[in-house]
Amino acid sequence: MNSANGILTATGGMTSHAAVVARGMGKCCVAGCEAAHVNEEEKYVEIGGRLFYEGYYLSINGSTGNVYEGKIKTVDAVLSEDFNKIMAWADEVRRLGVRTNADTVKDATVAANFGAEGIGLCRTEHMFFEADRIFAFRKMICSKTLMQREEALSKILPMQKNDFKGLFKAMGGKPVVIRLLDPPLHEFLPKEDDDIKQLARDMDMTYEELSARVNELHELNPMLGHRGCRLAVTYPEIAAMQTKAIIMAAIEAKQEDGLDITPEIMVPLAGSYLELKYVVDKIRETVNELFKENGIRIDYKVGTMIEIPRAALTSDQLAKVAEFYSFGTNDLTQMTYGFSRDDAGVYIKEYLEKGIFPKDPFATIDTEGVGQLVDMAVKKGKSVNPELHCGICGEQGGDPTSIEFFDSVGLDYVSCSPYRVPIARLAAAQARIKNDKKNK
Repeated sequence: MNSANGILTATGGMTSHAAVVARGMGKCCVAGCEAAHVNEEEKYVEIGGRLFYEGYYLSINGSTGNVYEGKIKTVDAVLSEDFNKIMAWADEVRRLGVRTNADTVKDATVAANFGAEGIGLCRTEHMFFEADRIFAFRKMICSKTLMQREEALSKILPMQKNDFKGLFKAMGGKPVVIRLLDPPLHEFLPKEDDDIKQLARDMDMTYEELSARVNELHELNPMLGHRGCRLAVTYPEIAAMQTKAIIMAAIEAKQEDGLDITPEIMVPLAGSYLELKYVVDKIRETVNELFKENGIRIDYKVGTMIEIPRAALTSDQLAKVAEFYSFGTNDLTQMTYGFSRDDAGVYIKEYLEKGIFPKDPFATIDTEGVGQLVDMAVKKGKSVNPELHCGICGEQGGDPTSIEFFDSVGLDYVSCSPYRVPIARLAAAQARIKNDKKNK
């Protein structure tokens, strides 16, 4: 064992998609660390002219982005009676609800133990990477006909249903927002030649056929490409499968455990009324068919994630078909600024050091620009639909400064990674006190 003896580098990013996903899993992650150069073939990383080979300990701080030499001793967090007392006081004061971003029963359970009042974001795409279903999903992607795609999806449906049922049960009937498939399809296909050859053999395809499909799906700018609700428009059978899995899971959880669940189905990346209406109509058609087949009905909601500036600007149109909004402030910040959240760490550091930005806009909401879009979307949406429920599921949902702003514009809840739930509960109480004083 090596003892930690100082910071090697402090240039790692903490707001990239990889870091956000890792935080949700309770794992430390430092991404985009320019000072570290990895040699995969010889299995070492070079930092500051020093080589650290496989097996050598490095420690990382997912909150600061620091990378340390050696192994730092850690301890598990213990929730004391004093902690529970403070949280109870905070809960008495706060107006904002606090949910969690969780994709697994483990994450949901951790969050529930920290006092989460539901799930504000379940990213369903992470479920497709599991070993027991990635082959079926790849087969669906490579299928040439609707019949072939539906056959592949039928194998995934019971797996997704069990995933969702596990989440519903873990949350004990509390609200659960499930986002339909969001990333572009090429992310699920292999990239290395050997992996493509193996998959081609498994799928009874030639290497050339599969390689052509991989190249066909490759996008130059996938963050702005064929993803989100655009997938549901092009391949409505994917959204139909996920909708069936969600509703069937809720029905079975009610029958098996008596849980009165109102699942919330979220359409990602919508930017126009007709686009959202098309997908929402498909969802409702699918649900009505299920109700008819099973002879049972449950309450459910359909909403959208506001993550494109146009969605915020035309919120009064989207609210005609959306029953709730969830602000995806990671992407909304990215698209409003024109920054790539996965690459911005290179220059954001300079902006902070030179006083151009007071804070990283991916960590703390930019109230002047991005925040104005949030405020506008809430007001315009509720002017059309007074019952519109609004929350935020971006990483800023766990940031105290951002939470104060979200409370001030009238959001109903914030949703953050499981381990940030206590911070959000306390910050929501502090926000309520501060905003009440401002309004007196």
